Amino acid sequence: MTRFSFAARVAQIAALFLFQALIITTCAVAQTGGGAPAPPPQATPLPLSGRSGQAGGVVATESPVPGTTTSVNTVNPTVSVQGNYVGSTNSTKQIPFSGKLSLADAIRRGIQYNLGTVEVANALAQSRGQARSARSSLMPNFSADVNDLEETVNLRTFGFNFHFPGGVSFPALVGPFNVLDLRARVSQTVADFTSLNNYRSAKDVARAGQLSTQDARDLVVLGVAGQYLQVIAAAARLESASAQLETAKALDDRTVKQLHFGTAAQLDVNRSHVEVLLDQQRLTTLQDDLAKQKITLARMTGLPPRPDYEVSDDVPYTPAPVLSVDEAIRQALGQRSDLKAAEAQVNAAEHSLGAARAERYPTATASADYGEIGMPSGLRPTYTISLTLNVPIWNGGRTGGDIRQAEAALAQRRAELEDTRSQIEGEVRSAYLDLQSAASQVDVAQQNIAVMQETLRQTRQRFEAGVSENVEVVQSQESVAGANLDYINSVFAHNLAKVSLARALGESADKLEQFLSIQPRP
Repeated sequence: MTRFSFAARVAQIAALFLFQALIITTCAVAQTGGGAPAPPPQATPLPLSGRSGQAGGVVATESPVPGTTTSVNTVNPTVSVQGNYVGSTNSTKQIPFSGKLSLADAIRRGIQYNLGTVEVANALAQSRGQARSARSSLMPNFSADVNDLEETVNLRTFGFNFHFPGGVSFPALVGPFNVLDLRARVSQTVADFTSLNNYRSAKDVARAGQLSTQDARDLVVLGVAGQYLQVIAAAARLESASAQLETAKALDDRTVKQLHFGTAAQLDVNRSHVEVLLDQQRLTTLQDDLAKQKITLARMTGLPPRPDYEVSDDVPYTPAPVLSVDEAIRQALGQRSDLKAAEAQVNAAEHSLGAARAERYPTATASADYGEIGMPSGLRPTYTISLTLNVPIWNGGRTGGDIRQAEAALAQRRAELEDTRSQIEGEVRSAYLDLQSAASQVDVAQQNIAVMQETLRQTRQRFEAGVSENVEVVQSQESVAGANLDYINSVFAHNLAKVSLARALGESADKLEQFLSIQPRP
C-alpha cells in the first residue's frame, strides 16, 4: 500500500511539473508575439487631386458696363464671396467691439474668425494628426503587461494516458494551476521604406495644409477688404443721393414760388415734384443697399449681423504703386501660398509613389521583452530578443495596383501645379488691366463732374432768368448725379483692383497699407 502511494505521488508530481512547463511555454510564446507574422506595410493612398476641398471662395471681378451718364463707360466692380467665406464665428467674445469698425480691425477679425480660415485650420490640425500617426510606425513601441493564468486541464487531451506497473497512471485532471507573467516589451522598425515614405508624404500634406491656411487668409483679406470698400462706396452713393434730394427740394421750392409770381408754369411744378419723389425713392433704395452691405461685412468678420455700426475708415483715390508687370509676376511666383502648397502636394505624391514601390522591398523589425514568469511563489526571469526579416514574394498584384494609383495622383498634382502657375500670372495681369482701366475711368469721371457742374450752373441761371423751363435744370441735376456716381464707382473699382493685385502677389495683409491710402473718417 505504501509502495503504491509513493508511485502515485511521483506520477502526480511529474504531471504537475510537466503541466507547469507546458503552461509557462504557452504563455511565453503567446505574450512575446508568437504566431503569424505581422502583415507587410502598405502605401497610404492619396486623393487624386491635391487641391483642398474648401467649401467656397472669393473672387473680385470688374466687367465693362455702360455708364450712368451718356459720356462715360464704366467697369462694374463686384466681390463675389461664396460658401464658408460668407460666414464666421462670433468675434465679439474675444475682441470687444465699440460700434466703429476700421479696415484693419475688420481684416483682423476676418482672419481669426471667418469660417473659411476656421475650416482650413481644422483641416490642417487633421493632416498634422495623420502625419503623427504615420510617424508612429517608425518610432519605438513600449508596452508592459501582466498575465495571471489559473487553469485546470485534462492531460489525456494532450496524449498523457500512460499506465505504470502496479496500477499507477497519470491523473486525468491536473490543477488548478496559477501562472503569473510580468513583462516589459519594446519593438523598433529597423528597415521599412514604405512606412518611411508614408510619413514623408504625410508631412508634405501637412505642410501643404499649412500653406493653404495662409492662402485662405489671403482670400479672407480680399473678401473683407473688398466688402469694406463696397460699404464705403454704398455710403458715398447714399451721401450723393442725399445731396441730390436736397438740391431737388430746393429747385421744387423755387419753382413753386415762381408759380405764385407767374414766372413758371404748373408743368414745371409737376416736373420738380416728380424729381423730388424719384430722388426720395432712390435714397430709400440706397439706404437699403448700404444696410445689406454692412450686414454682409458683419457676417464675414464675426460681428452681430446688424447694420447698426459705423465704418471708421475712408479709402480715397491714390495712384497705384509703381511696379512693372514682370516684377509683379516674379514676386507672385515667389510668394503665393497656394503655389507653394501645390508644390508640397507634388512632393507628397512623389513620396506616396515611393511608398508604393517600396512594398516590394524587405522589411526588418527588432523586438525584445523581459519579465518574470512562473508560479506566484517562484517567479523566474526570462527574456526574448528577436530580429524579423520579411521578404515579400507575391501579394496578388496589390503592389502593382498601389503603384498605378500613386502614379495617377502624381500626374494629376503636377498638372495642377502647372495650372496654378498659369492662374497666378493671369491674376496678376488681370489686376494690372483693371488698374489701368479704373485709373483712366477716375480721370474721365473727374473731368466729367466739372463739366456737368458748370452746365448745371448755367441752366440754373437761364431758368432763374426765365429764359428756359426747369426741364433743363432737372436734366443737368441728373447728369451731375450720374457723374458723381461714376466717380464713386471708379474709385471703388481702382481700390478693388489694388486689393486684387495685393492678393495676386501674395501676403496681401501686409501689402494693403502700401497699396491703399487709408484715412480715418472725420
